[in-house]
Amino acid sequence: MAEQNQHLEALQDIRQMMQRSSRFLSLSGLSGIAAGLWALAGAFVAHHLIAEYYGDYNEAGNFSGFAFQQLKLHLFLLAGGVLALALLSAFYFTWRKTKEDKVPLWNHTSRLLTINMIIPLVAGGVFVLALLQHSDWRFIAPACLVFYGLALVNASKYTLSDVRYLGISEIILGLVATQYGNGGLYFWAIGFGLLHIIYGFIMWWKNERKTSGR
Repeated sequence: MAEQNQHLEALQDIRQMMQRSSRFLSLSGLSGIAAGLWALAGAFVAHHLIAEYYGDYNEAGNFSGFAFQQLKLHLFLLAGGVLALALLSAFYFTWRKTKEDKVPLWNHTSRLLTINMIIPLVAGGVFVLALLQHSDWRFIAPACLVFYGLALVNASKYTLSDVRYLGISEIILGLVATQYGNGGLYFWAIGFGLLHIIYGFIMWWKNERKTSGR
């Protein structure tokens, strides 16, 4: 019986080594939670900016081209700031997790993960810029969610398999959002805020809770 257990442990060790050689497993659930919180904060500020714009419009009784340009600029800068904070948080928590796991942050699998995620993200970014160019706001939030979901699904081959489920959820939410043109900000908050927080908590509970409790 003891010999069988030794063989079983050896097989488990070999399986873990094979997984680590083909997948980057040091993604931190805390990075997902942080990204979700930044997204919710950004959505709150965006809602305030849009409400202020329409408040001024109701008082003036007509659209102001300058005010609309200012609104677009502020929303664009806000989105850039949220993205930068989310990336910095992801980098910090992932770097901390690699230290705990004693694995390099930048290796062959992390490069494959990054490349496979960037390709759909860049394509989606160009598509969203084209929508902005033609002032078609209805599909900006759905496009962000769908292309981000595709990026996660594409990258999940090289990291935790749960990332795939987050990606599929983002794609479904983005497709649903195409039917609600005026609710883009709410779908954006659900996709990039709540889903990230839920995913990050599940990942932390499954993979990091015991380590954090030491």
